[in-house]
Amino acid sequence: MITPPDHITSGFEIFPAVLDQHDIAAAAAAFQEDGLERSRAGARHLMRHPTVQQVALDPRLVALACRFLGPSAIPFRATLFDKSPDRNWLVVWHQDTALPLRDRRDVSGWGPWSVKAGITYAHAPAAALSRVIALRLHIDDSCLDNGPLRVLPETHTRGVLSDAEVAQLARDVQAVDCVAPAGGVVAMRPLLVHASSKAETDQRRRVLHVEYADSLDLRAGLELAIA
Repeated sequence: MITPPDHITSGFEIFPAVLDQHDIAAAAAAFQEDGLERSRAGARHLMRHPTVQQVALDPRLVALACRFLGPSAIPFRATLFDKSPDRNWLVVWHQDTALPLRDRRDVSGWGPWSVKAGITYAHAPAAALSRVIALRLHIDDSCLDNGPLRVLPETHTRGVLSDAEVAQLARDVQAVDCVAPAGGVVAMRPLLVHASSKAETDQRRRVLHVEYADSLDLRAGLELAIA
């Protein structure tokens, strides 16, 4: 019997122990030594990186993604967020609405379009984004003072929001800090309104953010790119 997907009514869920410390140490060493091309916040488009592929396809993470997507969960995009005393940054309240696509097709409800590092992106409708779950694997311990993910529970149910609507929710909804130890995972829906403050400590905070979909085929002639 196939277990139906877990809809996480809050839009997020914290799993404190998914990968063990040996796995996390190996991933951290690979990210440290490989000379990744980094922005101030970390490194993007890592899905073809050998270590990231290995982590994203780890049966423990895939099984976790399947809890929310059904029996098929395919990783398609990965980002390393790296917050430290040298790279201390914040992210304002927002939703994740842009998806990487293999080709551009003018389909109703999709856009605006852009190209980032050679990959085509489009802002997606809520129906497509509901087929995605992000698993945020903690490489370091996340705590209240090193700039953890902050979320507004249940806001993923409101569809794609305007900037004004996001700002209003940030005033009206009590925020939750998502802290987890190294090896823990925060599962999050893309439309959940979220943010991240600057760290107030020297403790580094690295998170591998891997997005999974129930299929690369989004219908209407659109297909997710591996990014």
